[in-house]
Amino acid sequence: MANRKQEILDAALELADDKGLEAVSMRALAERTGVTPMALYPHVGSKAALLDGMLGRVVGQMVADEGPVFYSSLDWRERLRVLLHGARQLAHRHPWAAALAFSRPSATADSAAGVDLFYTTLLDAGVSPAEVPRMERLLTTLALGYGASEVGGRFAREESYVRVRRGQLGDAPLPGHKALIRWLDAPAEWDAEFEADVDDLVRLVEATAARRSVPDEQ
Repeated sequence: MANRKQEILDAALELADDKGLEAVSMRALAERTGVTPMALYPHVGSKAALLDGMLGRVVGQMVADEGPVFYSSLDWRERLRVLLHGARQLAHRHPWAAALAFSRPSATADSAAGVDLFYTTLLDAGVSPAEVPRMERLLTTLALGYGASEVGGRFAREESYVRVRRGQLGDAPLPGHKALIRWLDAPAEWDAEFEADVDDLVRLVEATAARRSVPDEQ
């Protein structure tokens, strides 16, 4: 039963990867798996449960790529870097996944395992438990959003990005753009930029943890 559910979820992932999330329906999934739509419900439940399962499946795959022993062997900074890169790559592997993650919470076991890795990493960093949920949301939103922006076209590549920026200047009063024209004209290196973002996020976690050890002023 469990294996059949995973097979159906994998077929749903392939359908979403091939044709987009909007193409995922019980009827389309039934055609892909060679069964009737009604035969899917005992395995995946409702359409909402199917979407939850799909999201959980891709998060579970991200975690399984390295395995629990690998994560446990890293210090929290290395672990955080791996997790952030994994979230970015998730958006590249499955371009629909970020939008789905941003549109609905998921409470599947696989999704919870992915979030739990962020939780334990932040706790190991010394972040106050009260701050951990907020920090996890900030970190995963940035990493997933970065990957989605690359895949979706918001972060265009090299010369095309430069032309867009130049075209935006025109005669409009954009003093910030004019002050930065030298850097806006430079081709963007998205991998290097993401690495810089990750460095900043590690420092942010360090600063957040440090606040916990500073006593409140009387």
